[in-house]
Amino acid sequence: MINISVNGDFILAGFSDQPWLEKILFPVVLISYLLTLVGNTVIILISSIDPKLKTPMYFFLTHLSLVDICFTTSIVPQLLWNLKGPAKTITFLGCVIQLYVSLALGSTECVLLAVMAFDRYAAVCKPLSYTTVMNPQLCHALAGVAWVSGLGNSAIQGTITLWLPRCGRLWLYHFFCEVPSMIKLACVDIHANEIQLFIASLILLLLPLGLILLSYGHITRAVLRIKSSRAWHKALGTCGSHLMVVSLFYGTITAVYIQPNSSYAHNHGKFISLFYTVVTPMLNPLIYTLRNKDVKAALGRLFHRGLRT
Repeated sequence: MINISVNGDFILAGFSDQPWLEKILFPVVLISYLLTLVGNTVIILISSIDPKLKTPMYFFLTHLSLVDICFTTSIVPQLLWNLKGPAKTITFLGCVIQLYVSLALGSTECVLLAVMAFDRYAAVCKPLSYTTVMNPQLCHALAGVAWVSGLGNSAIQGTITLWLPRCGRLWLYHFFCEVPSMIKLACVDIHANEIQLFIASLILLLLPLGLILLSYGHITRAVLRIKSSRAWHKALGTCGSHLMVVSLFYGTITAVYIQPNSSYAHNHGKFISLFYTVVTPMLNPLIYTLRNKDVKAALGRLFHRGLRT
């Protein structure tokens, strides 16, 4: 049934070779998507409404939540449609839009997580000059760099990928249009494209990750010098949520983009991608909410305000 493509539509094979798994994944993905929308929308609302959350940390967290909402929305509705019905196709235009949008937002999140690590470095290592260092102008500039980097990477990588001749090959062994799986459709030598993908991954994955590790190296040194146990726990609390998000996101996405042709990425790529496209965006608001007293207090104030009205 899914061997036939109409009007040049791409075939997203996804999990079609495991029908029993599709039946399990549909409710799981649907619930995860709804939780992603609700959780990240709540964070955007409370960060915008509550005056006590008008800080650089929550400014960047708002951008992260917006990225997660848009990122999952560019992928999950099509995934749900393919999991539920017999048709496993996506139009050429739909595939192009999905490729550009998901790549732009995924790249933006990589840089944004590095920016958030710098913010935590400034908060812990430069507490007296934190408000001066992380002034509104710098915060907007750093957020702008993250978005522009993502859009630029998407424009370059996406266009190069779509220019590759496919000679009628339309079968994608994936559940969405992603660069590593798209370049495998090419009917020409793709060694140069794999090198280009590797270099882009170094810049937008490993470079931000290196900056994150550098920031947390300085944070660790500063924390070890703290004598007060209360201040020590506060420093860990302010960084713990971000570290968990970084570990979840980078721990999965690097496996797909750094070595796209490895046997591990080939055999488990769909499941790894499922984790960073569906699970991680759902967990981000839960991590920041459950581990953050400021967010829980803001939710309480918002709830009581709603009861009074």
